[in-house]
Amino acid sequence: MASKLRTASWVVLAIVGILTLLGAVESANLAYRGMYGIAGVSISDIASGREEVLLGLRGARGTAAAWAAAWAVLFLVVVFGPYRRGDVASWWGLLASAVVLAAMTALRMPLAAVSAGIGPPLVLLAVVVLALLLDVRRLTTPR
Repeated sequence: MASKLRTASWVVLAIVGILTLLGAVESANLAYRGMYGIAGVSISDIASGREEVLLGLRGARGTAAAWAAAWAVLFLVVVFGPYRRGDVASWWGLLASAVVLAAMTALRMPLAAVSAGIGPPLVLLAVVVLALLLDVRRLTTPR
């Protein structure tokens, strides 16, 4: 049974990483090629003809997408490498990365009074924790 749980754990984590990478690629596509909205207002309306503002908005989203893609790739490397092999430190590393992502995003509420965008990182954290708990025995089982 432990072997099946370990497999389920890394498969769920791999799905999280792949979906995050796909979301980052789509976000980058919107940043560089699309007219996305912020709070229901098109970035072209926000920029109001000021090219510097439009480029700044695209650049900010593009940078966020790049960091998301980089995190997803590193996450996948850890999942398919040391985590899949049973490494205990990788369990903690994956948990820490998801907790930091959720915590940094949650700081929007008290520091900026903005709740938009908090949901996806919290869902990601919940799925990562669930997947890690499927193989929590690795923390106590000698190798």
